[in-house]
Amino acid sequence: MKYIVILADGMSDYPIEELGHKTPLAYAKTPNLDFFAGSGEMGMVKTVPDNLAPGSDTANLSVLGYDPLKYYSGRSPFEAASIGIPLELSDVTFRCNFVTLSAEEPYEEKIILDHSADEISTEEADQLIATVNEHFKTEQMEFFTGFSYRHILVWHNAPSDYKLTPPHDILTRKIGDYLPKGKDSGILLTMMKSSYEFLKDHPVNLKRRERGLRPGNSIWLWGEGRKPDLTGFAEKYGLKGSVVSAVDLIKGLGVCAGMRTVEVEGATGNVHTNYIGKAKAALQELASGQDFVYIHIEAPDECGHRAELENKVLSIEKIDKEVIGTILKGLEGQDFRIMVLPDHSTPLSVRTHTKDPVPFVIYDSTKPKAGQAVFNEQSASLTGLFVEKGYTLMDRFIYG
Repeated sequence: MKYIVILADGMSDYPIEELGHKTPLAYAKTPNLDFFAGSGEMGMVKTVPDNLAPGSDTANLSVLGYDPLKYYSGRSPFEAASIGIPLELSDVTFRCNFVTLSAEEPYEEKIILDHSADEISTEEADQLIATVNEHFKTEQMEFFTGFSYRHILVWHNAPSDYKLTPPHDILTRKIGDYLPKGKDSGILLTMMKSSYEFLKDHPVNLKRRERGLRPGNSIWLWGEGRKPDLTGFAEKYGLKGSVVSAVDLIKGLGVCAGMRTVEVEGATGNVHTNYIGKAKAALQELASGQDFVYIHIEAPDECGHRAELENKVLSIEKIDKEVIGTILKGLEGQDFRIMVLPDHSTPLSVRTHTKDPVPFVIYDSTKPKAGQAVFNEQSASLTGLFVEKGYTLMDRFIYG
């Protein structure tokens, strides 16, 4: 038996007037998902505990079978693991975004225009990180290049009592109410404010403006945490697993769980990602002896943050056709079990994550059921099946 999870990040949503009061998932053409719904098990799952923020970190921990209340200490340590940064237990890591801020003065009056600086390239960001280190690197602190706009600050022997805000949660808002708070937060705030002064006219950003692209004119620090200690996925479930994702966070989760991570050419984390390439990479992992593959597609989430209605529908349709369709064709004649779900909702109307339960569907090729159904939030809710503790869903998927 082979096991495949297809995680469509942020796919679920609220009904939208322009779509005839349907959600993007209900509106999209998804014949493969509908087949699963009519031939498998469908329900709703609560992936984020009440007292934790609805991030992709906590939600994907749950989906992978790990209780966030036990294992979660912050987002950035997983991202640090994905790029091979060695960490001590006394280290605190931070996610460092390159963001686009408006020009108002003082800093507190600026508005956050883009949490990704138009998805700045890794090559450009690496030059900006070098400049950031020139200004801020000490024996206690160092910045590391990650991927695109997503990077890491490691602070040795740092305090870890902060109140920090994810930049994608406050798009188009004035930043004054969302700046770092907590012990020694002034150090973080000083770096953020100073970075604007030397980044706004950095040669990389001047060239980006010439090309009509938004500049990465400030760092934004958030997602602090310490080195996680996860039980290995193989030890936990007896399955050799792989992760296919373009996102450092998800790859880092895989690394910390002892899973193999796979690089896919053209995998970008946005609506233009290499959907078929991800599916083929997953099939190759299974063919090479792996038992379990976790395929993560970021595109619906990014579309939700950007309030891109047409692209969100498009990304869902591409996941159905190019990811699920390719997987089904590649596994024809084999025994497999497949689960599809979002980690959390990213509604277009709020442009950030919510704690709403999300729909899931599980299909077992050895035990198909007869019937007709469609896969969306409403139909999944109407089944009456509700998994309250999200981390138990993996047990249900693997053991039945």
